[in-house]
Amino acid sequence: MVKSMTGFGRCEISEGDRKMTVEMKSVNHRYLDVNIKMPKKLNFFESAVRGLLKTYIQRGKVDVFITYEDLSEANVSLRYNRALAAEYVKYLNQMAEEFGLENDVKAGALSRCPEVLVMEEAKDDQEELWKLLEQALKGACEQFVETRITEGAHLKRDLLAKLEEMLEHVAYIEERSPQIVREYRRKLEDKVKELLSDVQMEESRLAAEVTIFADKICVDEEVVRLRSHVEHTKATLSEKDSVGRKLDFIAQEMNREANTILSKANDLEVSNHAIELKTGIEKVREQIQNIE
Repeated sequence: MVKSMTGFGRCEISEGDRKMTVEMKSVNHRYLDVNIKMPKKLNFFESAVRGLLKTYIQRGKVDVFITYEDLSEANVSLRYNRALAAEYVKYLNQMAEEFGLENDVKAGALSRCPEVLVMEEAKDDQEELWKLLEQALKGACEQFVETRITEGAHLKRDLLAKLEEMLEHVAYIEERSPQIVREYRRKLEDKVKELLSDVQMEESRLAAEVTIFADKICVDEEVVRLRSHVEHTKATLSEKDSVGRKLDFIAQEMNREANTILSKANDLEVSNHAIELKTGIEKVREQIQNIE
């Protein structure tokens, strides 16, 4: 199954006064590169988050944004630091005694001393928190994968069309090659007759010259391999696993064969079709860069 490396997913899960939201998007990348932004209180789960993401994604630069809201009244509490308050009272009494001052410390004033009364965020149950986060992550990942599959289907159709165009150029080159040899033989015969007038050139000598020329321009092996690579590409596009890297390698091999065909070309039409073939392969390679 062809998947694009471009995707987007979002999921929001609410339970009571708590809400977890996960958004993710991706672009092309040679490997899997995940960047996660989430609240500090969720940092403990980073390893688990990455592990879960790897079950859905093999390649791409993925940005993940996680937000968490807890609107319940029980999410904060007030902590009284009795030991610190006692220290304040002790030193205030000591100061009053040493300097002959009236000690008018009251509870209200003491409560305003730093760290005597502290607002603390209530600790969440990690198991429950992960359950909420996992649910949101899976929902976002499933939507994310669906968008990749949809885009991948478009890429597959486009690639198959480009492969068929390539095969048309290959078929022309294959059909044209024998004609080039026949034309060369005819031109060679005409040239010999022009130079030697009535002298007859030996048929074996002429056949040898034509054979040498045919060997130089022969692209039979390249054409066979190129067709094989095209069929291999089509088959790979139907595989279930991540196929981007494999397709890129096959495209490199196709380009190598096209270069050889172009270098052997001794005919304008064959050269033109070989150039079109190389252009088509380059377009295929560009599209393959978008496949996971």
